[in-house]
Amino acid sequence: MFNYDEAFAAAIEQVKLEKRYRIFTKLKYVTGKAPIAYASNIQKEITVWCSNDYLGMSQNPLVIEACIDAVRSMGVGAGGTRNISGTHEPISQLEEELASLHNKEAALVFTSGYVANQASLGTIAKIIPDCVVFSDEDNHASIIHGIRESRLNKHIFRHNDMEHLEELLMKYDYATPKLIVSESIYSMTGSTVPMARLRQLAEEHNALTYVDEVHSVGMYGEGGSGIASLLDENIDIIQGTLAKAYGVIGGYIAASKHIVDAIRSLASSFIFTTSLPPSIAAAALASVRYLRQSNIERQKLHANVKLVKDGLRRIGAPLVENDTHIVPLLICDPEKARNIQQSLLYDHSIYVQAINYPTVPKGRERLRITPTPMHTKEMIEALIEAVDKCYIHYNG
Repeated sequence: MFNYDEAFAAAIEQVKLEKRYRIFTKLKYVTGKAPIAYASNIQKEITVWCSNDYLGMSQNPLVIEACIDAVRSMGVGAGGTRNISGTHEPISQLEEELASLHNKEAALVFTSGYVANQASLGTIAKIIPDCVVFSDEDNHASIIHGIRESRLNKHIFRHNDMEHLEELLMKYDYATPKLIVSESIYSMTGSTVPMARLRQLAEEHNALTYVDEVHSVGMYGEGGSGIASLLDENIDIIQGTLAKAYGVIGGYIAASKHIVDAIRSLASSFIFTTSLPPSIAAAALASVRYLRQSNIERQKLHANVKLVKDGLRRIGAPLVENDTHIVPLLICDPEKARNIQQSLLYDHSIYVQAINYPTVPKGRERLRITPTPMHTKEMIEALIEAVDKCYIHYNG
């Protein structure tokens, strides 16, 4: 008789043998105290250095009040899918705001950035069944999921290698439908796509462009409109998230009205998923509107990023160089990465999560530091000193 429980236990044991078993750090955030949180695992306050709440907008008073007001006036649930009863006023207003942000005709909100990618890319096959997809090798798992689901013919080009992309594009005649998929900022390296060259190749080879801007929206460009806007590149489909710079949850695409309407009408994971509740959509709307007017948070963030990077360079830490707000430290060993993480947490009250496979390739394990506007100079100095001690200890 097959023992099902033993099969699952064996799978976990294999993960543990590979030194990549993950233990969650249980955090209790307190409004107004970020980036300080209480870690119940170790029963003390810690400084969080790995949050994707890049600008602290989850604790912005205007965003909080918008959420609370919507709960009081509309309740906590959406009432159903968008097709049945879940198209409430805040989500419609949010889509209008996002379309305006990206200077597009329309936008469509999903329950997460992952679902936005999976649904949109998977649906393109239903619309253009003979389309050929060209995807960067470092693209996010949600992009890979969507492309696999589409079952379209695909090519993977080397990360940010536009010459390789061009070679692959040249294998097809001009009339063949094509889709180039990339991210504007890659979350584990902080690298940025050569957007101008990508757009040029798309024009030369009659390709549709799809760019994941989840680590860019709210952070770069006029009013937080993203890297594509900053570089004045007209990308056909922009995919973004409401869960990072905007501090809430949800994902979206912004594109022409026909693209958005087609995906709205054909994407199964959109059609059959309950909508974001009014409170979440209202909070996201308040956050987007606020960051379209305020540069204070972005300016402070980028100033802190510079201080952190300069400090890590000073101590000779293995910093992955980039021009963005993401600060990766290469450790290249899962056990060392975990040990450094644990030492930072238990000995220095600093939380930086170790990143291992499958998020990054085996042998490319790292710590991923994300400064925020709320980190003080004293916190930055404490981080640099702690990294110096821990890195030296585990690397001799």
